[in-house]
Amino acid sequence: MTTLTDTALAALHLLTELDPVLWSIVGRSLWVSVLATAVACNLGVVLGAWLGVARFAGRDVLLTVLNTLLALPSVVVGLLVYLLLSRSGPLGAWGWLFSLKAMVLAQAVLVLPVVTALTRQCVEDAERSHGEQLQSLGAGAWLRSVLLAWDERYTLLTVLIAAFGRAISEVGAVMVVGGNIEGFTRVMTTAIALETSKGDLPLALALGVVLMGVVLLINLCISALRRWHQRIDGAGADPVQGARV
Repeated sequence: MTTLTDTALAALHLLTELDPVLWSIVGRSLWVSVLATAVACNLGVVLGAWLGVARFAGRDVLLTVLNTLLALPSVVVGLLVYLLLSRSGPLGAWGWLFSLKAMVLAQAVLVLPVVTALTRQCVEDAERSHGEQLQSLGAGAWLRSVLLAWDERYTLLTVLIAAFGRAISEVGAVMVVGGNIEGFTRVMTTAIALETSKGDLPLALALGVVLMGVVLLINLCISALRRWHQRIDGAGADPVQGARV
């Protein structure tokens, strides 16, 4: 391909003709990211909700570490997971290295601090406004964290969607632990990097269009959830009252 127009037309052909190689990569990427997001959100929401309510010695240090992990480079996460799963590592007996399981684990580790930090901030803000009322009714830290997290469920849904967007756009960690093996561990981001370096620009562009479409859909879902929340509960609704709906 010598021109941008030719590349774009070839990419459009791959998309419209449902090229099996392209859509198998897309399907694999979606599967890995959905599973990693589910794992990270199940752990992160619980931990973040508890951190938003609990007060204990060393909490500030833990929050500093958590906020630091938000900026942890993805290739460092990939390296750490690689060392864990290598034959000489503590989890080497699992045999996960260069598999989809390793990629799910790497993405989950990368997304977990994001989910935890955003959930903690959301629940802590609600705790400042309504925690004393719940505490006066006899609710302990764990119960308050559950009640406040449920009250902020619409906001937490946007956290989940944002976490999925972070996972599906990841390239460094999954390439380190997955190996970018054709037909087995190749996902959209790693395939774009490889095909661009090989000069197969139509396939790279087609995958890029799909990836941008997924990101756009995520943003539309976040906006729709926010508008729906405002329409159902009202932009200034009382969170404690909302929890009773």
